Amino acid sequence: MTQLRLPLGLPEARETEFLVSDSNARAVHQLEHWGTWPVMSALLTGPRKSGRSLLARIFAAKTGARIFDDADLGKEAEVFHAWNQAQAEHRPLLIVAQAAPPAWAVKLPDLKSRLAASPLLEIGPPDDALIPQLLERTFERHLLHAKPDVIAWIARRIERSHIAILRVADALELEAGRRLSIPAVRATLAAAGLITETDGD
Repeated sequence: MTQLRLPLGLPEARETEFLVSDSNARAVHQLEHWGTWPVMSALLTGPRKSGRSLLARIFAAKTGARIFDDADLGKEAEVFHAWNQAQAEHRPLLIVAQAAPPAWAVKLPDLKSRLAASPLLEIGPPDDALIPQLLERTFERHLLHAKPDVIAWIARRIERSHIAILRVADALELEAGRRLSIPAVRATLAAAGLITETDGD
């Protein structure tokens, strides 16, 4: 597991770190080699809370790139003009969205063709290596204390999504400040419908 960090001079500021695993390593690699892009723009997609905006900010801080975040929720004409400006200025542009076309129902034909010409950088759902790391970080933010065996137990039983990890932490928030145990976690998460397996260790 590696990390990318915003150069903010805060080595312990984990909120500025992006955890790299197989689920997002290809997107990170494509950003590190942006000079090979066929055009000066790329489309970065990923599920909600996947760190796509953080990864974009790290890229911008290192390269001077422009970011168009939540592009799928913005005005298509503005995304179109930003794409053209990036080519004219020879300055990289990272267009960030939850999904690429056709899931992103682009209506403007000129924008659709430009997005099709842009490299697609995809962040996938968290994999088995990333889920425990994300749980640990999210628990720290919620002041939840869990030993590795408890985190491993949760990681094997929850949905493989970034949103699920946040929901787990929210469900356990009443335990903040106390050491989490597997029985307590099992009861809370089962009641919240966040796990399906309640038997076993």
